[in-house]
Amino acid sequence: MNALDDTDFALLRALSEDAAQSAGALGKQLGLSQPATWRRIKRLQEAGILAGRRVELDLEALGFGVTVFLGVKLATKGRVSLEDFERAVTAIPEVQTVQHVLGLYDYRLRVVARDLSDFERVLRRRIMTLPGVGNVEANVLLSEERRPGPI
Repeated sequence: MNALDDTDFALLRALSEDAAQSAGALGKQLGLSQPATWRRIKRLQEAGILAGRRVELDLEALGFGVTVFLGVKLATKGRVSLEDFERAVTAIPEVQTVQHVLGLYDYRLRVVARDLSDFERVLRRRIMTLPGVGNVEANVLLSEERRPGPI
């Protein structure tokens, strides 16, 4: 793919703000026709730059009022494979993201729960019983603001 131009970056910024916009609406914003906008979107998809579109859910409206970030350090590397841990943790529905990280912890998890007692249940009965789990540190999310990316 050729280098991205200013219009491509403007298109990516507009899509990152609202991925549900039609090619016609995006074209109007950018001064392009609907077919020209669609061709650019298609080209960005084929190049792997646009990897997909996501729906943003309001977790609180769905009854999940608590979000906790967990740092998980595996107790014994080698005894339990990373794949075993990842397979087991991704099967827990309350775990939204699993990130293998470098640093003090081996994994960073984003966990949602209805309230703190529900989180405690998930932590004790599901997460702490996973293969290889050693130290766990919890950070409760107080607020979150979505920031635009570097584009």
